[in-house]
Amino acid sequence: SNHGWNTIKEKDFLKEVIKLFSDYNIRTSIFVDPIIKFIEKAKEIGSNRIELFTENYAKLYSKNPQNAIKPYIIAANKANEIGIEINAGHDLNLKNLKFFQSNIINLKEVSIGHALISDSLIYGMENTIALYLRELK
Repeated sequence: SNHGWNTIKEKDFLKEVIKLFSDYNIRTSIFVDPIIKFIEKAKEIGSNRIELFTENYAKLYSKNPQNAIKPYIIAANKANEIGIEINAGHDLNLKNLKFFQSNIINLKEVSIGHALISDSLIYGMENTIALYLRELK
């Protein structure tokens, strides 16, 4: 993926899919960019969570972490205000994860598949998982 869902343009499709999962008591999360109107629509159509697309954060993090995190803090504040839970993922890694997690209130889950597998080739899977868990404490 290279961006989140446009929950306004795709609302009918997403609402139908969310209902299908919800009917089976399966928690849903919609992948979104840190854009307020998409977060509000995700809540409106019934998603339990959003997953913030963090590629832009990761790209900007090494240049200026404070600027990189700003839109995500605003997005997380809106999500918390309207009562939708928060996940995050895309390009999070051992260098940028702790800062992200420490600035996003009520972050429930992070998706770190690519970096975790890449790091495990160097450090081994068990050590890599321990390193990531340490960053999240």
